[in-house]
Amino acid sequence: MTASVAAKSNERDKASPNKKWVWAKRALTAFFFILIPVLLYMVLKNIEWQEVKQAIHAYQLKTLLLGCLIAMASFLVFSSYDLISLHYLKNPIKIREVLPLAFVGCVFALNLAWIGGVASRFRLYSRLGLDPVTITKVISTNIITNWLGYTIVGGIIFTSGLLDLPDNWKMGNTALQFIGVGLLIVASSYFAACRFSKKRTFRFFKQEISLPNFKLALFQAAFASLNWCLMALLIYTLLTGKISYPTVLGILLMCSIAGAVTHVPAGLGVIEAIFVAMLSHQLSKGSIIAALIGYRVIYFLLPLSIAALVYLVLEIRYKRKEGKST
Repeated sequence: MTASVAAKSNERDKASPNKKWVWAKRALTAFFFILIPVLLYMVLKNIEWQEVKQAIHAYQLKTLLLGCLIAMASFLVFSSYDLISLHYLKNPIKIREVLPLAFVGCVFALNLAWIGGVASRFRLYSRLGLDPVTITKVISTNIITNWLGYTIVGGIIFTSGLLDLPDNWKMGNTALQFIGVGLLIVASSYFAACRFSKKRTFRFFKQEISLPNFKLALFQAAFASLNWCLMALLIYTLLTGKISYPTVLGILLMCSIAGAVTHVPAGLGVIEAIFVAMLSHQLSKGSIIAALIGYRVIYFLLPLSIAALVYLVLEIRYKRKEGKST
């Protein structure tokens, strides 16, 4: 009887932190769901749409082509996360088979929230013979890779103090520097664990995570950090260099957290609200919105149309192979 009571007590103790975390996450999500529409309303109510139209028409062709090249480089790097994951899992799928599939997964995840990327990867990787456990590990390793890059880039940019924020956010610079230090500690801890930890497998939120070797961790960091920087470079290019690159990068990183918490597909409204709130003291709202419209077309809508076509081609190809095998 005593053992039974103790066991139930232990179960309650384990469940209690999980419940607290769930409620904290719900509260944070509710906060952003309220904050973002309010910010968006405040941002859009005074925008001169004629100015937005003029700013869009003012873009030179070379600026748009450069933006497309940056987006291509970003998606090539982004898709390479799958190559890192499969190398870590010692799964010898050919690069030419992985990259189109990974590109589809990345684009669907960006535009249709994480579930779009998960569903497409499960369907397409299963066609290549991967079992659900391996596919889950690929996805979880990709997530770790992406957020490892975030902690490194965010840690550096937030601690640098180079962000030019509005006057009413100046106190936020100190808070951002503390957050940056925290992010660098997290990244350093990950590297230290990969290099020195004797225990290689951990459980995190009911997921089993295995540490890669130190060399692979460096590849994760390099690719993911580069991808975050390329995403910001695209927005910086569309803002035609009128805002400092560290400021653009820092604001994009802030938007990413808000978008991840709210699970809004493509961060729709989140990016616009935060960028205008943070940059309207330096640049007209019309110019900012014009740049973000360009960003959405080049980095979201155009890749989505290409990814949908690639997905269709892959489905047809796999069905033909299945037909021949039968």
